[in-house]
Order: sequence, then structure tokens, then C-alpha cells
Amino acid sequence: MAKEIMNLSAGWQKLTLALRRLAIVLLLIPGLQSAAPAADGVAQPVGDPVVEARVNKLAEELRCLTCMGQSIADSQSSFSSDMKREIRAMITAGKNDKEIIEFMVQRYGDFVLYRPPVKSTTWLLWGGPFLLLILSLVFLAAKLRKRRGQVATELTATEHQAAMQLLGKREGDRP
Repeated sequence: MAKEIMNLSAGWQKLTLALRRLAIVLLLIPGLQSAAPAADGVAQPVGDPVVEARVNKLAEELRCLTCMGQSIADSQSSFSSDMKREIRAMITAGKNDKEIIEFMVQRYGDFVLYRPPVKSTTWLLWGGPFLLLILSLVFLAAKLRKRRGQVATELTATEHQAAMQLLGKREGDRP
């Protein structure tokens, strides 16, 4: 009987060791998968420092559409690598910065810009925070005006007694 228990205990130890190893492998796989495309999909520099400076300048002005909160210069996604590669190709083709940005806006919309232009489709984006601030101040002023108009009244004896009963206090405990 003791031998069977020892064999069972050794089997459990082997099983837990195998499960730990499996868990470690499963935890490492996503990290390896996310690192692999970054190495393959990185836009390779041309070698010309002037071109690279322009690519970096334009990449800072454009938003990565997969990362949402990062510029394509900061992002490591394959989409941002493709956009940098496209920018680099347009620069080597002789396009100026304005043409490159117009191409990106035409292809991806105004959302690709970190500073979208003020026009009829983006007025809420630019004016929304100010509108929200004004509405908040009007609401605050109305609340303060309403509060100022309220006068604190003393409780009547019956209201005080009812409140004390609700609170479970005696009449002599009145402050």
C-alpha cells in the first residue's frame, strides 16, 4: 500500500512538472510571435540621413491606425512599418512632404493626422472640449445659484422627534 502511494505521489510530481513546463512554453509563444513580425516587417533605412530625417519627421505627424495612440514613428506594428516604407518610397520618388501627407490623408482619412485640419467634419473635434467646458461652467453656476437661494430651516419638534426615532436616539441626546 505504501509503495502504491509513493508511485502515485511520484506520478503527480511528474504531471505537475510537465504542466509547469507546458505553461511556461505557452506563456513564451505569444512573445515570440509578436517579436518575429517586428524583425521581418521593420522598414529598413535607406542609409541616406536626409531621407531618414524626413521619414522620421513625417512619421511623427502620422497616427498608427492599429495602435491608435501612437505615431507611426513610435509604433512597432507591421502597419506602421508599411507606412514608413511607403513614405520612404515616395521620398525617393521625389515627392515633397505635403504630397506625402495628402496621399496618406486621401488613403486613410483625416484620422491619420495627429493635428487634423479644422473643417466641417472636424469642428466637433476641435470645439468639443471648449463646448464641454462652457456647458460644465453653466451647470456649475446654475447649481450654485440654486444652492444660494435655499435657506436652512430649523426642524419642528415633530420632525426632530421623527428623525431621532429613525436614528434610534433618545430625546435627551439632542445636541
